Amino acid sequence: MTRITLRLVLAAFLGGLLGYERELKARSAGVRTHMLVAVGAALFVIGPLLSGMPTPDMSRVLQGIIQGIGFLGAGAIIIRAAEQKVQGLTTAANIWATAGIGIVAGLGLEATAVLATVIVLIILAVIPRILPSSVRPNGAQE
Repeated sequence: MTRITLRLVLAAFLGGLLGYERELKARSAGVRTHMLVAVGAALFVIGPLLSGMPTPDMSRVLQGIIQGIGFLGAGAIIIRAAEQKVQGLTTAANIWATAGIGIVAGLGLEATAVLATVIVLIILAVIPRILPSSVRPNGAQE
């Protein structure tokens, strides 16, 4: 029970960190969404592991998670045809990465989950500061 608790709490915490970054930028998916995505992904991995599912069958579970998160991410993307703008791609990609972090945490690879979270936070916080707005589509802030 301790191991399961650690994995789920770690997934929630790391997802919360990524969601907090999105909240600071007033984006559509925030702390709660990211925490739920990470915990859900971890849970979908922990359940089959605990039931003794063979490793080859786990690949189907992972494929299902990735596909399902794709639909959630698609909901974060807004296309403004009149302005020829697409918004929410970074948030959608962040949701996708959050699910990956939840999966890794659920598998018990805590150090990998933490490292991936740090890398994603660096991408979200540092890259926009060093990338000139002239190379971003429509001068986007994301």
